[in-house]
Amino acid sequence: MKRAGSSEKTEPSKGAAEKKAVPERKADTETDALWKEYKKTHSNEAREKLILHYAPLVKYVAGRVYSGLPPSVEFAELVSFGVFGLIDAIDKYDHKRGIKFETYAIARIKGAIIDELRADDWVPRSIRAKAREIEQAYLALESKMLRVPTDEEVAERMQLTVEEYANLLSKMSFMSLVALDELWTVSGDRPDKISLADMVEDVKVKDPSQTFELEEMKNMIADAINRLPEREKIVVTLYYYEGLTMKEIGEVLSVTESRVCQMHTKAILRLKARLGAGYGLECP
Repeated sequence: MKRAGSSEKTEPSKGAAEKKAVPERKADTETDALWKEYKKTHSNEAREKLILHYAPLVKYVAGRVYSGLPPSVEFAELVSFGVFGLIDAIDKYDHKRGIKFETYAIARIKGAIIDELRADDWVPRSIRAKAREIEQAYLALESKMLRVPTDEEVAERMQLTVEEYANLLSKMSFMSLVALDELWTVSGDRPDKISLADMVEDVKVKDPSQTFELEEMKNMIADAINRLPEREKIVVTLYYYEGLTMKEIGEVLSVTESRVCQMHTKAILRLKARLGAGYGLECP
């Protein structure tokens, strides 16, 4: 029984829904045709059309990276770096793997931007050295205390005040912004490199060894993330898996954007230290 004065949500008619879906289906069909033409003929015309079609992805990724970079970095530069990543993604994309192109391309675009930024050496060596020191402090303290160390304990270990430690984390926020999407080096007799993009589930994979390695890597990262302090875990989940910006995460947690950046930096340093020590993975 409905209450008097209550409003009832009106569902669109079946015919209206079908009409709305027609343009989307048409666009998908045209894109599929472009992909088939390009993979068959490798024509420049088809390639250029694909680049134009997926160009908004470049601005999306560049915008996310740009929000955490110093003012000296120009957005237009990031876009130009990202275009090369998009072109690379179009050339190397294999639809037979069952991975959505957008998922594959975003990782490649971001990788191209990061590669160019690293080539310009925009993070001072002294900051990189301090990051290594913090990673080592995390490992030493966790091994000794059998728990996640507090900021005060890490600061004391590094002979810093808590304020100096916080300032250091702020300076490192730029270099850790996209750390989970960087390449990881797997140590062993035959060192190899993988990225999170390579761990997207391939539903068509038939090689049992590939399936096992994929699941093992996913479990390693999931385990390391689950062992993070609760708020750092939330930051990592919202940023990398839900696609929220640092500002949006701050609104969710009721903290400032700079505080979110600090939590993100600590989470990345803990993950790098843990994965390196526990699983033989190294990250640049």
